[in-house]
Parts: sequence; structure tokens; C-alpha cells
Amino acid sequence: MLEILQYDFMRNALIAALLASVACGIIGVYVVVKRIVFISGGISHASFGGIGLGYYLGTNPLYGLIPFSLLSAIVMGVVSKRSKVAEDTAIGILWSLGMAIGIILINKTPGYAPDLMTYLFGNILTVPISDIYLMLGLDIVIILVVYAFYEEFMALCFDEEFSEVAGLSVEKLYILLLCLIALTIVLLIKVVGIILIIALLTMPASLSRHYTSDLQKMMYLAIFFGAFFSIMGLFLSYMFDIPSGATIILVMSSVYMLHFFYDGLKPKLAR
Repeated sequence: MLEILQYDFMRNALIAALLASVACGIIGVYVVVKRIVFISGGISHASFGGIGLGYYLGTNPLYGLIPFSLLSAIVMGVVSKRSKVAEDTAIGILWSLGMAIGIILINKTPGYAPDLMTYLFGNILTVPISDIYLMLGLDIVIILVVYAFYEEFMALCFDEEFSEVAGLSVEKLYILLLCLIALTIVLLIKVVGIILIIALLTMPASLSRHYTSDLQKMMYLAIFFGAFFSIMGLFLSYMFDIPSGATIILVMSSVYMLHFFYDGLKPKLAR
């Protein structure tokens, strides 16, 4: 099994999996606790416009993805807090708008977009060293911001009304959290793609929540689960020559369902 590490692309893939697991473990806990899975999905799909922008400008699509996903997060945060339109409706509209912008920009780009499927469905085996440095930088930013605002984010997630009464700027904190989700989505794009991001962002965090109610411990457990599932999926995809992103999600979903199926049976087995 270890002989596959002689290949540069496999070493890059393993490093990328670990870096992505750090981000999705930390931010995924906030997504699950705050119950903002739908808005996270909206940001991930709207960010497709940034990929189209990158292709249109002839640069690395990730460089278009970062500002576009951050802009999507800010717009969705402001709309969800201030708009009279129902939140799910507004998110659905922005979700579709981002995808439409991406499709039009890619269509207007001369030539063929060879890596487009990678951004939709992920292919961790194609992550270059330059993207790994970018992922490392984004991880550092996420860790530093969460460290600086840990108490504020915890208050926001568990009791938003109390946070507002206590004098915290709830809207600004909420938008900042959505921006961190946007950066995490950038990290996960190459691993599992836009279509499957929500699974990697929520399942490790949801599983960790089953074992502890302590936010910090949840993050550590979610990072561990994310790394374990990603590495297992990566090895299986290499062994059976199947898509890496889908394999990672398949492994994760299988363990997740078996765990809660067994957990449901435990009371019956105990009797």
C-alpha cells in the first residue's frame, strides 16, 4: 500500500487531504451547530461563477474563486439578515445566479475548459504543489481568525439573541463566519468538487457532535474523521481506479450510516 507514496501526485493528494480536513473540521462544526448547511451549499454553488471568471481571465480558476466566493458569502449574509424575502428563497436565487454567471463566462472563453469536471466533482490526484501552498495559506487564515473570535463565534452559534443583547455585532460576526465557510469551500473544491462539498463539510462535524458537546473537542474529532475518511477514500480510489472525490464521500457516507444504524440498534441489543 505504501509503495504508492513514491508518486508525487499521491503525496500531494495526501497533503491536500490533510489540509482540507483541518478547514472542514473547524468550520464544519460551526456549520452543523449553527444549522447553516443550506446557506453553505448556496455559497459553494454560487462560487462556480468565480471558476468561470478565472477561465475567462485566463488565470488559475482558484484565483477567481476566492474573491467570488467571498463576495457570494457577504451578499448571502446581508440578504439573509436584511432582506424581506424568505432566506431560503434568496439563497436559492443567488445560488442559481452564481452558477449561471459561471456557465456564461466559460461559454464565452475561447477554447475548451479541460479541468472543468475537476471543479464540479473533484479530483484530488491532480492537485499541484502551487495549490497546496494556497491551501496551507488559507488554513492558516482560518485558524487565526477562529482563534481570535472563538468566544464570539461560540456565542453566535449557541445563542444569537443573547449575543446581540450582550453587545456583539451579530451581523458582522455572521458574515465573517460565512466568509470562513467560503474559504473552506475553496480548500475543498479540488478534493471533492462543488457538487459534493456539503458532505465533507457536514458529516465529520455531525459525527463528532455525537461524541462530545464541547466545541473545541468537536473540532479536533471532526478534523480526525475528515482526514481518516479522505485518506481511506484516496487509497480506495487509487486501488480500484474510480473517481477520488466520489470515493471519499462514499466511504464517509457508509461509515456515517453504519454508525447511526448501530447506534439505533444498541438499545434493542441491550434489552
